[in-house]
Amino acid sequence: MSAALAQLPTRKLVLAILALAVGGFGIGTTEFAIMGLLPDMAADVGVDNSAAGLIIAAYAVGVVVGAPLFSTLGAKLPHKRLALALMALFTVGNLSSYLADEYGWLMLSRFISGLPHGAFFGVAAVIAASLSAPTRRAQAVAMVMMGLSVANVIGVPFATWLGQEFGWRTMFILVGVIGVLTLLMVARFVPHQDVREGASISRELGALKRGQVWMTLLIGTVGFGGFFAVYTYITPTMTDVAGVPKDLMPIVVALYGLGMVAGNIVGGRLADISVLGTIYWVMGAISACLLVFALAVQWAPTALLFVFLVGAIGSSLIPSLQVRLMDVSPDAPSLASSMNHAALNTANALGALLGGAVIALGWGYTAPALVGAVLAAFGLGVALLSGRMERRAARATEPVLAGSR
Repeated sequence: MSAALAQLPTRKLVLAILALAVGGFGIGTTEFAIMGLLPDMAADVGVDNSAAGLIIAAYAVGVVVGAPLFSTLGAKLPHKRLALALMALFTVGNLSSYLADEYGWLMLSRFISGLPHGAFFGVAAVIAASLSAPTRRAQAVAMVMMGLSVANVIGVPFATWLGQEFGWRTMFILVGVIGVLTLLMVARFVPHQDVREGASISRELGALKRGQVWMTLLIGTVGFGGFFAVYTYITPTMTDVAGVPKDLMPIVVALYGLGMVAGNIVGGRLADISVLGTIYWVMGAISACLLVFALAVQWAPTALLFVFLVGAIGSSLIPSLQVRLMDVSPDAPSLASSMNHAALNTANALGALLGGAVIALGWGYTAPALVGAVLAAFGLGVALLSGRMERRAARATEPVLAGSR
């Protein structure tokens, strides 16, 4: 922790993290509310639900492209300035989505909106970690990510209701206002940090040479793919399979959000105890939960319960993945941290595409959960392999270290 940040009063530290969390709130609102409005959007632009899912995938592709691009190009920028630039682009992209009057324009606008997503969370996580004690890093990161979770309790349900009542495009106006608020709060409350000594584009890119970075990204990609396979098509699943009335969808989305809040809090605390241990247990739990979800969704009460559980278990993975990436790439934390969100949004695209594919094959709206269970099981296998490789590398260095003493 820098001396300048160590001298900040607690109130200012809280406000700095809150400012960054508001940005996460806006990002979570625009990312997830569109899923609850998917049928309305599809009807308005003249496509079916599967084609509308590609608009969701376009946002995810933007995150995947933008996370390494902006984190690398911004390596020599102060963290605060980079966060402001990213939020400005995010705000412009959402306002463009509001104005889009045809499928191609909307697809492009969603791609632009996604570009700053991962890089913003990446730099926000680095700032939050620098404000905290080493033993509370994961909890500090989780507090920034809390904006994303709270969005699913408040922002997404409200935006879903707003879109249903006044047209799905009004959601983008709401997000634009949140973006402007974030710009004002970050400018006012986030402290200036000098550029890290030795920071450079080449040093950030060095993170991509580490095998453990790629293993962690793969865990997030396949493990979270199941979460998004279910969430992308949550509206038709709940209405057509569980028999939940469409006007209750804001409540369904809120249950997802409450689960994500709970999972984010628990996941941050567990990750401060054991990062890899948390990843192992959560990946196994995601796979089991999605298997049961395919059965539970047949009845409205159990469907609502498992909506909460899927949100809780899935989101508890995020803090541990975020800290794991910073741990395996300590000299390039911004790029590594931002790549977590590239991985999660690759999972978003993967889940939307695979979920849409099995639905298009006529397997029904419960099939995406089964696909997701397989993906999560594969993610657990990758995590176990990553841990084994790390232990083997540690044992290989022990004789060298012992001989040097």
